[in-house]
Amino acid sequence: MPRIARQKKEDAIFHVMARSISEVDLFKDNEDKLNYLSLVKKYQKIYEFRVYGYCLMDNHLHLIIDANGADISRIMHSINFSYAQYFNHRHKRHGHLFQDRFKSKMVKSEIYLYALSAYVHNNPCDIKGYEDCPEKYEFSSLSIYLGLRHDPYELVDDGFIMGMFSKNSKKARESYMKLVYKCSDKVFKEEVEFLNEGTEYRSERKILVRNIKTKEILEFIASKLGIEKIKLHTKHCREIVEAKALAVLLMRSFCNLKCSEICRVLGNITQSRVSKLSSLGVKLLDDEKYKNITYEFMEQYA
Repeated sequence: MPRIARQKKEDAIFHVMARSISEVDLFKDNEDKLNYLSLVKKYQKIYEFRVYGYCLMDNHLHLIIDANGADISRIMHSINFSYAQYFNHRHKRHGHLFQDRFKSKMVKSEIYLYALSAYVHNNPCDIKGYEDCPEKYEFSSLSIYLGLRHDPYELVDDGFIMGMFSKNSKKARESYMKLVYKCSDKVFKEEVEFLNEGTEYRSERKILVRNIKTKEILEFIASKLGIEKIKLHTKHCREIVEAKALAVLLMRSFCNLKCSEICRVLGNITQSRVSKLSSLGVKLLDDEKYKNITYEFMEQYA
């Protein structure tokens, strides 16, 4: 059985649910749902997160996302903002499409993860015609889990969860399908549907995707921390590790750069090191000094 490593917030697995405002459906037809899935794939390539399951209903959606080092709020803001622009243009409307806050809950155990995925895949049972055959619903990843169809976007990593049931794919699918049908239990649904105290709420408005020049970020950090800009390109310099970590964080947040691209900007650094510096940058935001520097950067450039 695969094991889930002890997770930190920046690389945790999340159950995400987003819902439209009450007066309009989130998806008016299949074309809308296909567009949403294509956007998930687009931003998966940018942020390199993993998807363990999804289900798109008419007025809401569920995603199970392994953030893989990225910010879940930034991921969802990017996807939902792009979809809202598409939706409003296509359907000739204006204004908000999503409710102000999407919900995200961190997955903290293996048992919860596979139970959650079964719950998400049980959603189509609420649709007329799919009560007894949720696997036939096109806009759920259940049929991919059961090997009934190819994943058109190569979006879902189904092996991680299915491996928890059995190494034998046939037995794993049989066991998993039984669990999916058990998910109508009220107590189970209340636990999974964000009604307990463990729920985390993230506002998509707080995270903005920017396209700032890396040169501006490096000059800003050097100026604020009183160091020479050239030192940010130095391989071994312990005295500026926090400055470099903050620079990496800002580049990932505001330049849409992958770790490999940041390597080329800084020079003399590995992708693994960039990833570790990014994690350190997240931790630095708990310090008022670095938090204020980040806010000042946003006010000046964002």
